[in-house]
Amino acid sequence: MATLAAEAQKPITAQPESSAEMRYVARQPILDLQGRVHGYDLLFRNTPETILRKDGEMAVETMLDNEVIFGLERLTNGLPAFITCTAEALAEGWVLVLVPGLTVLGVSASLEPAPALVEACETLRGRGFRLALDDFTRRVPPHPLLEQADYVRLDFRHFTNSENEQLQKWGLKSLVRVAQNVKTEEDQRKACTLGFTLFQGDYFCHPVLLKKRKVPANRLSHLEIVRELYHDPINIHKVSNLVRRDAALTYRLLRLVNSPIYGIYREIRSIESAITVLGEATFRRVVSLAVLSELNVDQPAAILQMALARARFCELAAHDCGLDADEQYLLGMLSLLPAMLGVPMEEIVPILPLRGQICEALAGNYTSEGRLLGWLESHERGNWASCDRIVSTHRLDAHMLLRSYFQAVSWAEPPVTT
Repeated sequence: MATLAAEAQKPITAQPESSAEMRYVARQPILDLQGRVHGYDLLFRNTPETILRKDGEMAVETMLDNEVIFGLERLTNGLPAFITCTAEALAEGWVLVLVPGLTVLGVSASLEPAPALVEACETLRGRGFRLALDDFTRRVPPHPLLEQADYVRLDFRHFTNSENEQLQKWGLKSLVRVAQNVKTEEDQRKACTLGFTLFQGDYFCHPVLLKKRKVPANRLSHLEIVRELYHDPINIHKVSNLVRRDAALTYRLLRLVNSPIYGIYREIRSIESAITVLGEATFRRVVSLAVLSELNVDQPAAILQMALARARFCELAAHDCGLDADEQYLLGMLSLLPAMLGVPMEEIVPILPLRGQICEALAGNYTSEGRLLGWLESHERGNWASCDRIVSTHRLDAHMLLRSYFQAVSWAEPPVTT
C-alpha cells in the first residue's frame, strides 16, 4: 500500500465520465480495540433498508457500478469492505465481481434462510468471501447462517446479556462481534463489556470535551507553526526555529523529507535546506502532515486519515467552486482538531490562521465557505438528504463532488509513521 506522501506525488487522473450513472457511496471505518481501522462499511444511497422490496436490486447495481468505476481497493485502502447484500445478489452470484479476499458479505438475519440462500453463502465462502450476519437476534433454533458467519453486526444497544449468554452456549466464541451505532466513548466501553471487539460509529471523532479546557501548552507551538506556514512567503528563519523546538516533530519531518518518494539524492539535515529543495508549496504540505501527526499521536490513526481525506477533498472540489484551494485544504485538515486535542472548537478557533467565515464554518455555523465541508460531513454519515440540500442550495455539481471524494480517500492512505 502506498504511503500518503507517495500518493501526494501522483498526478490526479481523470475519472470516468459516466456521471449520469454515478450514485452516492460512502464509507465508515470499523475500528478494533486499539483504535486501528479493521475495515470499512460501505454505505450506498439505495440500500435494502431504505427502498421498497421490489427495487431491492438498485443497491446491488450501485455496488457493482462503483466497483467497476472506482475499484474496491481504492475505497478501502486494501482493508476488508463490509457490504450489505440482498438475497438475490447472493443467490444469483452478482457479488462475484467483487474481490473475495477484500469483501465481507453482509446478510440480514431478517431474510428468510431459504435453502438456496444458505447454499449460495456456502459457495461464496468456499470462493474466499467472508460472511457477516447482520441484525442478529436470539432465536431457537439458531439462524442457519450463524455457524457460517465470520462476524455478527448489530446495534449494541439492542444486544442483551441473555443474547450474549446464548452465543456462548452455542459455542460460537470465535465469532467476531461488530457493534454498530457507537456514538460516544461511553458507548464503546459498554459494548466492550458485552463482548464486542469491533466498533462502528463516530465515537472516535467525538471524545469527551471538557468545557473551557484550553489547548495544551505543548500543542500551541504546533498551531503556531501552522499559522506561519500559510504566510506568503514563508518566514524560513521563524518556521525553522519553531520546528527545532520539538525534537519529535523535527525527526518526523526530516524522515518524511528524506524518504525515497521525493527523489532527493542527498540527505537533508536542516529545515532550511528542506524548504530550498522541496519548494514552498510541497514544504507546506509535508510540515502540515508532520504537525497533524504529532497532534494526533495519542488518538486513533483513523482521525488523522479522515482529516487528511477531508483536506484533500475540500482542496480538489474548491477548484470547481470558485473557492481558495489552500484555504479549503486547511479547513478540512483542521476540522477534527477537537478530536485530536480533546478541546472544544470554540477554544481552538481564535488561534487558527483562518479568516472569519472559515472560522465560523469550523465552529459549526452556516457559511457559504463551509459548504464543501458540510457536504462531506453529511456524506460521511450517509445523510443523503442533507447532501442533496447542500447541492441544490449552492448549485454544486454532485458528480464532481463524488469524483473529488473518491480521489481524496484514495490519496489519504496511512502516512509514514515513526
